[in-house]
Amino acid sequence: MARVFNFSAGPSVLPEAVLKTARQDMLDYRGTGMSVMEMSHRSAAFSGIIEEAESRLRDIMNIPTHYKVLFLQGGASTQFAMIPLNLFQNHQKADFIITGSWSKKAAAEARRYGDANIVASSEDRNFSYIPELAGMTFSSDADYVHITTNNTIYGTAFHALPETGDIPLVADMSSNILSEQFDVSRFGIIYAGAQKNIGPAGLTIVIIHEDLIGRALDITPTMLNYATHAEKGSLFNTPPCYSIYMAGLTFMWIQEQGGLAAMEKRNREKAAILYDMLDNSKLFKATAEKESRSLMNITFTLPNDELTTTCLKEAEGEGFVTLKGHRSVGGLRASIYNAMPREGVEKLTQFLKRFENKHR
Repeated sequence: MARVFNFSAGPSVLPEAVLKTARQDMLDYRGTGMSVMEMSHRSAAFSGIIEEAESRLRDIMNIPTHYKVLFLQGGASTQFAMIPLNLFQNHQKADFIITGSWSKKAAAEARRYGDANIVASSEDRNFSYIPELAGMTFSSDADYVHITTNNTIYGTAFHALPETGDIPLVADMSSNILSEQFDVSRFGIIYAGAQKNIGPAGLTIVIIHEDLIGRALDITPTMLNYATHAEKGSLFNTPPCYSIYMAGLTFMWIQEQGGLAAMEKRNREKAAILYDMLDNSKLFKATAEKESRSLMNITFTLPNDELTTTCLKEAEGEGFVTLKGHRSVGGLRASIYNAMPREGVEKLTQFLKRFENKHR
């Protein structure tokens, strides 16, 4: 069977070159006579894998030396607890900008350990926009400010960062990390589940300023303490070895494509192709407001459920899969992460135009 165009929000499409390299290495990684899935995380071979992965990520994102890179498990959802447990060091209070389900969940988890203050929210219009940041003020006693930079379900993204002064800015970048350039020094913590733009599910990346390590609350479990993992180079216990290996291959692929500047340019071009078609359509309608649109997750609807079902069925028949929108929004969602080729977006757009001509 030929490969389909996979528009899944995650786990998502991986670069074909990465998959081919992994296939070559599957039974014998660089002459070790074994797969990465079989080798000890204490071995010299795996030490090389994790060190190379970190080095490549540091290069891609231009991560300053005073930030630690941690390869963890538990997904972004575990970070919802780890962050307050490690950062609620002064007033046990954090400010949140609520822009979707995941930021709501992050705030709810923080509230188990202290005060989660909502400074702005876009829930009034079903998270179809990012709140205005100009003039936004934050609590002087907040231990951190939390944002979700890209909202996978609702198709919105921050295109500017809030000015938080001396308060650490914490960002869940699960669905747009490595898709565009960010100044890491603007953040106290960046965290992301791997299964969108990095690699297979099972790995969570945490990029953390060194000053935020070593201040965990006394109740913090050992495995949820950033110091535990920073002191052991992410090898306190067995890490998600194969996911780290795959992430390293993806980092290498991004370098070969020209780095984040090239990825951002490509992603903007891909998104523009689909958004332009939607904005000129009389059948399809983009759900996110123009100023807040995501480059990674494009959400759109049809006039009724019957047409939506028909469109999804016909799309799958032509090799465009996992386009069904989240139940919170309905309609369709095309996730066009780094590994989605421009060809996939162009062909999807052509299909949608044909569908409109047939059903309008």
